[in-house]
Amino acid sequence: DLRAALDGEAGWDGEWYRRGYYDDGTPLGTRTSEECRIDVIAQSWSVLANASNQQHAAAAMDAVEKYLVMHGEGIALLLTPPFDRTPKNPGYIKGYPPGIRENGGQYTHGATWSVFALAQLGQGNRAGQLFDMLNPINHSSSAAAIERYRVEPYVACADVYSVKPYVGCGGWTWYTGSAAWIYRAGLEAILGFRLRGDRLLINPCIPRDWSHYEIIYCRRGDKDTLTRYEITVENPDHVCSGVAKLELDGAVPSQGAGESPGIALVDDGKTHQVRIVLGSAHCRPE
Repeated sequence: DLRAALDGEAGWDGEWYRRGYYDDGTPLGTRTSEECRIDVIAQSWSVLANASNQQHAAAAMDAVEKYLVMHGEGIALLLTPPFDRTPKNPGYIKGYPPGIRENGGQYTHGATWSVFALAQLGQGNRAGQLFDMLNPINHSSSAAAIERYRVEPYVACADVYSVKPYVGCGGWTWYTGSAAWIYRAGLEAILGFRLRGDRLLINPCIPRDWSHYEIIYCRRGDKDTLTRYEITVENPDHVCSGVAKLELDGAVPSQGAGESPGIALVDDGKTHQVRIVLGSAHCRPE
């Protein structure tokens, strides 16, 4: 079946998942490839799709950290090495110079999915570090960083170059696709705030050293009512994830079998207090 193929020789390459195959059957994204040896999208989505061996998925994200995240330069690559001299035709991506946009640069839209994948694995420290790397404001922490980045540090950047002499230089800015995904990565993957119909689910995965955080959510109802939810998340044991206690206005809300921690939302125009305490350590060693 599909799952067996993904985790068999056709999909699993030993340390990570292959990206795909050319028309002639040559694998793409394999350790034997001279170009595009590893691609981040296949690794992130092996976690997000819940369709693969979980040990393989965790190992794949370790490979992302090892081969695609350039901590010193503050770049998270889409793939490496870039396409350059291969006689194969991977498509329009080869039309970009090596290290630019999808061709081995940081393509922020795709890189952001790694934050979701790390959070889903319970790796709050790494999810937080990668989010900070993608956050444009952190490219303006010094005069040297500003000179290297060269684009606005207050809007999302679609891509960041990865080859000399332009390592760390930003490309297209004001790019709403990556902006939306960065926003969702912070709010949903790390802070754990997810709206599902008339329910609010809160299941964070945060860096261990966070002691607490707060969210204020204002919900506008059908009759133009504005209901305010003041949400406090406490982390006394300094874990990454695991909701030990959930309270709504001082009481424990009912939860259905198998439901994620959450509350039923109302439109009563009042202010409600939501308190979450983290306690069960679900972190995988990072």
